[in-house]
Amino acid sequence: MSTYDFDLVIIGGGPGGYVAAIRAAQKGLKTAVVERDALGGICLNWGCIPTKALLKSAEVMHYFKRGKEFGFEVKDFSFDFPAIISRSRKVAEMNSKGVDYLFKKNKIEHLAGTGKLLDAHTVAVLDAEGEEQKKISAQFLIIATGGRPRPLPGVDFDGKKIISSKEALLLQQPPKKMIIIGAGAIGVEFAYFYNTFGAEVHLVEMLPHILPLEDEEISTQLERAFKKQGIKLYTNSRVEKLTKTKNGVKVQVTSKGKEQALEGEVALVAIGIQGNVENLGLEALGIQVEKSFIHVNEFYQTAVPHIYAIGDVIGAPLLAHVASHEGITAVDHLRGANPHPVDYQNVPGCTYCQPQVASVGMTEAQAKEAGHEIKVGRFPFRASGKARAIGEVDGLVKLIFDAKYGELLGAHIIGPEATELIAELGMAKALETTNFELQHTMHAHPTLSEAIMEAAGDAVGEAIHI
Repeated sequence: MSTYDFDLVIIGGGPGGYVAAIRAAQKGLKTAVVERDALGGICLNWGCIPTKALLKSAEVMHYFKRGKEFGFEVKDFSFDFPAIISRSRKVAEMNSKGVDYLFKKNKIEHLAGTGKLLDAHTVAVLDAEGEEQKKISAQFLIIATGGRPRPLPGVDFDGKKIISSKEALLLQQPPKKMIIIGAGAIGVEFAYFYNTFGAEVHLVEMLPHILPLEDEEISTQLERAFKKQGIKLYTNSRVEKLTKTKNGVKVQVTSKGKEQALEGEVALVAIGIQGNVENLGLEALGIQVEKSFIHVNEFYQTAVPHIYAIGDVIGAPLLAHVASHEGITAVDHLRGANPHPVDYQNVPGCTYCQPQVASVGMTEAQAKEAGHEIKVGRFPFRASGKARAIGEVDGLVKLIFDAKYGELLGAHIIGPEATELIAELGMAKALETTNFELQHTMHAHPTLSEAIMEAAGDAVGEAIHI
């Protein structure tokens, strides 16, 4: 008979923590989750889900503006921005309630509060004032406390003029002029959203291209699309100073040796994430933390073997689906199921602006740096019958294959429904699929997915429709 209150206690109820809890409960472990906010974490409440709701509204707006192209006369249309924000919040709330239902279904105990490790097997549940409300013990522990937006050094968020992604979800009107610092997925998505609803958007990125982790060819195509939409881009640009003014903010930017001042109503800082590791009691247990992220092994064990950590709190890749897979792997490991480690070479990345961007595996540059002789296949959506039919012809599918064996090394898409199309290529890469197999797998016509088949054919000079 166990001397512990629970077999497993998880601190944090985001996409890492709640998925781990469900997996554990399914396998018969008595499980509790300590979560101070709504279940679902940042992703369901302040990230992935509500932003996608906003971006859907932007997509609808995009089609309203193009109504004449599709045979519609749309006169004097307007938008209710507070209603757009409200819908986003309702979608997030519905998803959080869905997690609550799953907890009840799987008999997982949800303890509202902040978790803190008192010793290697005991967790204190603290209230908002930091007062201890309860102590619980567990044979195993998983830390899944996630992360939060990282501010510019020396410049704190004030929630009004200098904001994070959370406040960007709640603005009740688009600002006339918005400066976004950081052109990763978060910065790019908000740039697209606010530009669509009339804001003058200035997007600043320190590296040579926006979406700097993507294949350079894809990033360059998105830059062209954004400039066409009216978004002002500043790449190879360093923010020297960010200050508040009477009417907004002022950003001093150095681009190619020249300094300029950008002024706007609000600055969104989207330069990265830092782990939530403070006040957890990690140091007393000898759990190692570096640059706000917890050190773990391939099965997510910390320096204390029965204490695991998963998700954003252990560092990149900072993605909800990664956290979920890490949670399942950690649970399977702690219960002795001998899981395979997560394959970080096969993690899909998605950016939900228009045109959408999605990728999996190596970029062209990475494949060459790794010593591969490669073949690259491309198929532009302008040559796709389905893309023409739906009026979305910008972008392409780009596939990178090993020249010797034909194995798919990387896949990159910019264009309509890229974030859905990438799943086929993630499966293909996991199965070590070759260009021959992708080329000769019959794809339905007319579909956007035909572009994948055609790009595979192009890699060996056998594309039909280009």
